[in-house]
Amino acid sequence: MLLFDVHQVQASLAPPTADPHGDWDDCKKNHAECNATQINFFQDFRNQMLNAVKGFSTSKRNGLFLNSCFAHCQTERQDTWFADDSPVVDQKTIAQSVGDWYFDRMSVKAIDCPYPCDSSCHNLVFK
Repeated sequence: MLLFDVHQVQASLAPPTADPHGDWDDCKKNHAECNATQINFFQDFRNQMLNAVKGFSTSKRNGLFLNSCFAHCQTERQDTWFADDSPVVDQKTIAQSVGDWYFDRMSVKAIDCPYPCDSSCHNLVFK
């Protein structure tokens, strides 16, 4: 799961109806253009997401792979699923972590550090 899903940011967190002056336009297109206030907003949202999955994550049967990438649908794309440079958390790709969890090889509770710490991300940038 993404802690910063770009579709969610564009359609739900900062839609045009909630941002009539376009203050979020540059940030929504390119995460590197976000100002400190916007980054703090995302960090608060990340913390709320982590709090929301806290109960779910305590079960040994449930797995987590939460990264701080600005992306969408990482599991359907080869470059983010299992390529040599796929995003990683705890030195494992999404595919490796899901495989470890699905085949009961090990418990997976992979939670990325807060943005912008993850250099393995394939962040989406829009023009």
